[in-house]
Amino acid sequence: MEPLLLVTVLLLAHAVAYLVCTAVARRRRSRCYLVDYVCHKPSDDRKVSTEIAGSVVLHNKRLSLPEFRFLLRVIVRSGIGEESYCPRNILECRQDAPTHQDALDEMDAFFDEAIADLFLKSGFLPGDVDVLVVNVCMFSPAPSLACRIVHRFGMREDVAAYNLSGMGCSAGLVSLDLARNVLRTRPTSLALVVSSESIAPNWYTGTDRSMMLGNCLFRCGGSAVLLTNDPLLRGRAKMVLRHLVRTNTAADDEAHASALQRDDGNGRVGISLSKALPKAAVRALTLNLRSLIPRLLPVSELLRFAARDIYKKFRLSGVHVKTDIRPGPMINFKTGMEHFCLHPGGTRVIEAVKDSLGVDADDVEPSQMTLHRWGNTSSSSLWYVLSYMEAKGRLKRGDRALMLTFGSGFKCNSCLWEVTGDMADKGAWADCIDEYPPESSTNPYLDKYSWIDEGQGDTLFF
Repeated sequence: MEPLLLVTVLLLAHAVAYLVCTAVARRRRSRCYLVDYVCHKPSDDRKVSTEIAGSVVLHNKRLSLPEFRFLLRVIVRSGIGEESYCPRNILECRQDAPTHQDALDEMDAFFDEAIADLFLKSGFLPGDVDVLVVNVCMFSPAPSLACRIVHRFGMREDVAAYNLSGMGCSAGLVSLDLARNVLRTRPTSLALVVSSESIAPNWYTGTDRSMMLGNCLFRCGGSAVLLTNDPLLRGRAKMVLRHLVRTNTAADDEAHASALQRDDGNGRVGISLSKALPKAAVRALTLNLRSLIPRLLPVSELLRFAARDIYKKFRLSGVHVKTDIRPGPMINFKTGMEHFCLHPGGTRVIEAVKDSLGVDADDVEPSQMTLHRWGNTSSSSLWYVLSYMEAKGRLKRGDRALMLTFGSGFKCNSCLWEVTGDMADKGAWADCIDEYPPESSTNPYLDKYSWIDEGQGDTLFF
């Protein structure tokens, strides 16, 4: 009996070891690693200076003096500097009659620079890509942009290609989530996620104020990101994705209509930003954080939050309770992360999220500087913010960075990255990072258009 018992014990031990090793291997394969990323820097002849911005506004002969003052006032308050970028047809004042080729040229300039640079930096070839996810909200040609990239770079015929449109500024994290889920079904694979926006054919030329804001904030840009679930490549990875939460409140009528593409009274198409948008954004952010917070913060901070919440309820009910709890932020997000990549949708967007999270001016500096240098590049904006942090040398091994973004729908998406490798690439910021943050807060637009009557302010949403 003893030899038989020994064999049984050995078989059980072998089975347990096999199950443990299999579980560990599956867990490693399910992880999503950031291999590398590139942010697009358009050519210098596409920069939008104060003079050019003013001339583009003046070119719209439909504007009356009140609308003209309104647009210039929005530009002055936008937080954008002298070096953001526009498509060539806008700079050539052809926004009234954009062509299909204008839109394709804008995309091709981004593809040829950013994607090619990513392959060069990472050492991977287009044929190594197993999964391709492309998101451009406002342009969906046939063949798709995903097919255009496959054709342009000669990718394999079995590449799993996905093309997203209409997802708004939060599409970058939607694409990231899609890529992660596809990688879970394809062990040891490589995914390319491409995010941008089409400005060339989508410049609003009417006079509806709710639809004129986008022209002042949205600029050209884009990002190309390489992800993998291959455990053998984790040593080359910069970061690992820990959590991702998506919130979509489109079932609510008010939220759904808060950022809507529509015709104005004269049949001109544009994106309308309603007065209900701030409310929709706050609700989406609250719901997102409700799901995200338990995954991010330590137990001690969750207990402290619960204690403060109970204490607050007692005070509101008139019950006096002796406690050592003192006034302060309800939640200290810095107990769960060191860095914040907030969507640079506009100065008021950044300030509103800053106040909601209870973080400092230093925490939102990367988002503010991204808005100043690049403008709102829609779904790729978060990668410019991350690149700013990397260029400044702020991302150390073990650090955690929260990405938080908003988009039409209304959506709020967030994710948490952990730094696992060396991050010292200056990327698209290489030629200007030492100039940020600028020593002077001088606003060139304000200097140029100081004659504008401030009057009643207009809310900037994005």
